[in-house]
Amino acid sequence: MTVDEAPWWMHPGSVEVRIVAAGGWWDAVRVPLDLGIDALRDLGDETGAVIGDGFGGRLYWLIPPGSAADWELPQVRVLGRGCHVAIPPLHRVTRPGLYWRVSPSRDHEWTNTPRLHSALRTALLRGKSPTI
Repeated sequence: MTVDEAPWWMHPGSVEVRIVAAGGWWDAVRVPLDLGIDALRDLGDETGAVIGDGFGGRLYWLIPPGSAADWELPQVRVLGRGCHVAIPPLHRVTRPGLYWRVSPSRDHEWTNTPRLHSALRTALLRGKSPTI
């Protein structure tokens, strides 16, 4: 990815993980890895940027700010205003640690919130969550 293709909120030359406040440029949706992989398969090319946590076993989707404030799904946490998210540098696309499972770009940054909700709900139902 070139500097011109990077989202405005990224620091394209950064080589370190950065902590960025959620709720401004985006909110994040944090899910356990197994649930996230299932939802990612369902979303296919419809997914936006996704951060993988190679140590914590979680995936984080970036979505428009405030668009999932009313979600109530088990195992799913919406990180909005008042939360912070660790953002890997653009070049980090593999483990270990934080990496871009799906890299962001200016025209492919967010995941459609209703579509992500549907994919996560379907994944939870496949996993037969007792609270769904």
